[in-house]
Amino acid sequence: MKPRTRDPLRLDVESLAKEGGRLEGRWPLAGFERLAQSAHAEARPAASDEVAWQAEGELRPVRGGAPEVWLHVQAQARIRLECQRCLQPVAASLAVQRSFRFVDDEATAAEIDADCEDDVLVLTRSLNMHELVEDELILGLPLVPMHETCPQPLVAPADELPATEDRPNPFAALAALKRKEPH
Repeated sequence: MKPRTRDPLRLDVESLAKEGGRLEGRWPLAGFERLAQSAHAEARPAASDEVAWQAEGELRPVRGGAPEVWLHVQAQARIRLECQRCLQPVAASLAVQRSFRFVDDEATAAEIDADCEDDVLVLTRSLNMHELVEDELILGLPLVPMHETCPQPLVAPADELPATEDRPNPFAALAALKRKEPH
């Protein structure tokens, strides 16, 4: 029997889960527009930069009820962000691994989401894996990207450096007040 081909841009999650199917692939990083906006201005994704991803469907048996539909997603990418110390490009490796439970409607999703830690989505016959992978990679971005050791420290222009000899010592005024205080 010929294996079923699936479109990752219109994925039937329930069908994939029933078959215990697995999808994987690579997409150009430049095709992830929202993620690419996070890249350093001088280091936009090259044509060779890719996002590797895989998705695996699962039906989990539930005692006394219908089985739960799950989708396990993994994705990896390398992106150049802006170092928050030196403002130069810094390479960041992104790796995400998430599992999503799918339910029939929004009300059920909201109820389950409030009661447990599972990531719950509404079941659809045409899930866009590209958008889901991009969302997860964006959530996986470092909050403050930095080099371990910056290759070029940021140097402030001379006119922006604080003039230490021209400024009075702020503690001198406190010392004068302390001397005037009666005991």
